[in-house]
Parts: sequence; structure tokens; C-alpha cells
Amino acid sequence: MAIASLVLGIVSLIFMWWPVLSIIAIFTGLIGIVLGAMGQKSLAATGQPTGAATAGIVCSIIGLVFGIIFTIACYACAAGCAMCASPWYW
Repeated sequence: MAIASLVLGIVSLIFMWWPVLSIIAIFTGLIGIVLGAMGQKSLAATGQPTGAATAGIVCSIIGLVFGIIFTIACYACAAGCAMCASPWYW
């Protein structure tokens, strides 16, 4: 689960940059955080190192936060452009 969390965290970091695909970054970030927490719990119980799970959680949190910010910014920009193109604006 730790490796899956790391992969999903990296995917969310990649997809957060594109406005339309930042929604995918939100979902992969959420799933990555859950899998990372489960991986940390299972690895800590067996005494194995939890570095990959921690890295997955960190990457997923960063991808989730910036994915949310970029999604909100994209929709706000589209709404602003639509408002400026409206005939009632002028």
C-alpha cells in the first residue's frame, strides 16, 4: 500500500498543473493519503521502515492542496471571462 500511495501521490503532482485534469489530482491525492495512512500503520506494526508511505502521504497532500487551488482558480477565471463577454457587463 505504501508504493501505491507513492505512485498516486506522484500522479496527483503531475496532474495538478493542468486545469481540467486537476480534478483527477484531487481524487488521486485523497486515495493516496488513505493508502499511505494504511500502509504506515501496517508497516509500523511489522517493524519495517515507513519511508515510502510517508513520501506518498506528503506527495498526495501537496497534489491535493494544489489541485484544489488550481481547480478553484480555473473555474474563477472561466467565470470572470464569461462575465466580461456578457453583453450586460458593458
